[in-house]
Amino acid sequence: MKTLVLIIGLLCTCAVTRGDDHQQGTPDKERYGFFIAGNRTWTRIPFQLHSNLIIVPVRINESDTLRFILDTGVSNTIITDPNAFAKKPLTLTRKVKISGAGEGGSLTASIAIDNTLSMGELRAAHHNLVILDEDVLKLSEYVGTPVHGIFGYDIFANFVVNVDFQRREITLMKPEKYTYRKRKGDRYPITIQDTKAYTDALSVFDGEKSLPLRVVLDTGAGHALLLDRSRSTAAMPMPAKSIRAQLGRGLNGVINGVMGRIQKVRFGKYELDNILASFPDSMAFGMKLVDMPERQGNVGCELLRRFNVTFNYTDRYIVMKPIKRLMRESFEHDMSGMELRAKGERLRNYYVDKVIDGSPADMAGLKEGDEVLFVNNNSANDLTVSDIYKILQKGEGKEVSILVRRNGQIIVTSFVLKRLI
Repeated sequence: MKTLVLIIGLLCTCAVTRGDDHQQGTPDKERYGFFIAGNRTWTRIPFQLHSNLIIVPVRINESDTLRFILDTGVSNTIITDPNAFAKKPLTLTRKVKISGAGEGGSLTASIAIDNTLSMGELRAAHHNLVILDEDVLKLSEYVGTPVHGIFGYDIFANFVVNVDFQRREITLMKPEKYTYRKRKGDRYPITIQDTKAYTDALSVFDGEKSLPLRVVLDTGAGHALLLDRSRSTAAMPMPAKSIRAQLGRGLNGVINGVMGRIQKVRFGKYELDNILASFPDSMAFGMKLVDMPERQGNVGCELLRRFNVTFNYTDRYIVMKPIKRLMRESFEHDMSGMELRAKGERLRNYYVDKVIDGSPADMAGLKEGDEVLFVNNNSANDLTVSDIYKILQKGEGKEVSILVRRNGQIIVTSFVLKRLI
């Protein structure tokens, strides 16, 4: 499916408050930090996977159920869609400036203090929020499902977190109750710096040359691997075949760059062939993160979802257990050359956002702004954006028919899927 990268480096940070053991027996509303209701030691929470992003149900104070991206490294709970609280506005205090990847400038946001947060049996009391002044990320339009915010580091810092991509389920456990066993997978050390989890367990290969990397483990990124050529990976040549692409979005706007294939990647003892890698422009990425700890890139959920992954920030390691079926699955990118954005109340109205020159979609005459009505005789209203990308991503040589509306006119066309990378 289409991948989305969220690169978020906050200049405003809030201290993480642990749900300490001395609070056992204290009424939930009087506790501080993150904890599991009823003094339980663990809990399970279902999630949805859209565009390779983990979407979990969250409630803030007495809100309706909201949908948040679970991001391993984002340091604060960020409300990306301020309209989510139009009916029950939050009490805002000071203004802050925040910055991250992307080709724009810094943004302004507000702080709301002393809130409650719940996700299944998980609770947080007296919790601070960062609310963007406007929904600049437009995550719902790119993911194709409602997204109201991003959070994560507080969860990973307080609990051992197992992400079961097969069952679409997260298990949270108190660190002191977790015991590693070999049957759970292979254990690899990590370091935690500036709320990010780094590992040295990854190497990339180009011919006979091997290059060990330090990468961030990033569940807030939908790609497989992103490499920052402004760092030491500049010594590695660009893939022979690559395309210019909009790689995703950061807090400061669009992240443009190049996509190509790397012959082989080794993660611990596991090897993955012909992997897709993104190389962001330095303007959008490296230059914005110059003060970050040394790293050469990040690993996203297109790679991580091929494993059952357990994050243990407390004891500084991850556990990786391969999912055999997914380890055999090839890494694919869109084969049409067009990108979509979802609009409308149900996010089921799809518009062509970009068309790559010379791509199958371009040769078929599709243009930016076209409204997609039917794909292979299926009404677009009955498809999620992930469903459409699945059609456009697999089956090189397969013909796809598209019916679009342009300036009030109905246009029917078709193209043959072609691997662009």
